[in-house]
Amino acid sequence: MEKQRIVFATMLAMCFWASAKAETVVTLHRDEAKNIIPVEIYGQFAEHLGSCIYGGLWVGEDSNVPNTQGYRNDVLQALKDLQIPVLRWPGGCFADDYHWRDGIGPRERRPAIVNTYWGGTTEDNSFGTHEFLNLCELLGCEPYVSMNIGSGTVQETAEWVEYMTSDDNAPMANLRRQNGREKAWKVKYIGIGNESWGCGGQMRPEYYSDLYRRYAEYARSFSGNTLFKVASGASDYDYNWTDVLMQQVGRRMNALSLHYYTVFTWDGPKGSATDFTQENYWWTLGKCLGIEPVLKRHISIMDKYDPEKRVQLFVDEWGTWWDEEPGTIRGHLFQQNTMRDAMVAALSLNTFHKYTDRIGMANIAQVVNVLQAMILTKGEKMLLTPTYHVFKMYKVHQNARYIPAEIVTAEMKAAEGVCAQVPQVSVTASADESGRMHISLVNTSPEKAEKVRLNIGRGPVLAGGEILTANEINAHNTFDKPDMVKTEKFEDMKQKGSVVEVTLPALSIVTIEMNQTKK
Repeated sequence: MEKQRIVFATMLAMCFWASAKAETVVTLHRDEAKNIIPVEIYGQFAEHLGSCIYGGLWVGEDSNVPNTQGYRNDVLQALKDLQIPVLRWPGGCFADDYHWRDGIGPRERRPAIVNTYWGGTTEDNSFGTHEFLNLCELLGCEPYVSMNIGSGTVQETAEWVEYMTSDDNAPMANLRRQNGREKAWKVKYIGIGNESWGCGGQMRPEYYSDLYRRYAEYARSFSGNTLFKVASGASDYDYNWTDVLMQQVGRRMNALSLHYYTVFTWDGPKGSATDFTQENYWWTLGKCLGIEPVLKRHISIMDKYDPEKRVQLFVDEWGTWWDEEPGTIRGHLFQQNTMRDAMVAALSLNTFHKYTDRIGMANIAQVVNVLQAMILTKGEKMLLTPTYHVFKMYKVHQNARYIPAEIVTAEMKAAEGVCAQVPQVSVTASADESGRMHISLVNTSPEKAEKVRLNIGRGPVLAGGEILTANEINAHNTFDKPDMVKTEKFEDMKQKGSVVEVTLPALSIVTIEMNQTKK
């Protein structure tokens, strides 16, 4: 684990910054850069939930919405621009109610189903295995398919894997050929259930451990396609679940999942996505950063049983969760996306980068129209959210080497009940194979600009910068005004030898590019 050294200024009362501190100082330790930031940290999640699939990704070939083979052209292009590395499907809770045979064959013959988990919506199953895996091919991303363990069977799992990945003269492979796909798909990631402690079956970890061993045994690798098997891991603070699985499953799994949402409460109103106070803002950032001690404890348990770190940790559901937008369907989880959500995205990615010796993947929930989405659609209209812009700014860190940093900055107390403190400035940095260095800085203060002194060492020279900022913490894009929050060129920085001085506007996220000195 690459350690990021953080030295904070004097602890402060809520909502007041230290007045004596002149600037934030960041020192990059380029000689300690070892771990690669996996591209999969920037993974996405598409569940059959609300209009994520139907109306979001998929409209069908006969739709008035411009499409390619039934996929929305605007969404398809936006996701290509984002270079998403992996897409998880079909859930989520939906996965353990999904029977894959309902979603293959001629679409007019596929049975309709009721999505009992998410709003009781009737779906026609026009988006199934072929549609998902073909979408992944169009996007150039890895599929991550969740098996139905809660209400499915071992035979169902075994046959689905064969259907997708076998090129043999075998029953399921031949059925796939009959349905129009000659060559098998490449499917690397297979989830053995989802939230098996909850909506995936209300299981105890001891029972799930045995069930995992059974299902994983029959999820076989065919035709040169090697499966990477992911066990259904804990929610938030359930450290016992991780302990039991590491004891009883161990290296029979390739990865163990973890789910962590930035949410006020599960049992009541979660608060508006756009109408919130500054106190709510700070609480949200504190809850978001609360993932770090959670990660540390789960990782420490995994280290106890697997010191070689052969089993990866997948944070395959994370993000904000607010009330549905007024006037939308209850249970469809359609929520707006503001600068507050952008801050959560940036701070979360900054955290994940620090633990990539164990974290191999993260999947934000969800890609379109649900929770902390990249994209929102309404009929023929589409908009990119502030969170989308963060992911696009940060894609320069994909597959780059993480650079540990020491930071001295002011710190703010989060709201009551949240253990994590919110620093005024957060930083992450990386260097790619060409020698380019990227530094991403977050100024969490909605009111105060901050001068940052970057000690970068000798060699790199400034090449440019990009900024995402707004005047209000609830600033967001709408279908009538889709460009209220977007990235712009950033120039408020200057270099003096091995030091770069940056002035971060209030409520801003900045990525700076540094090139190596030409010989």
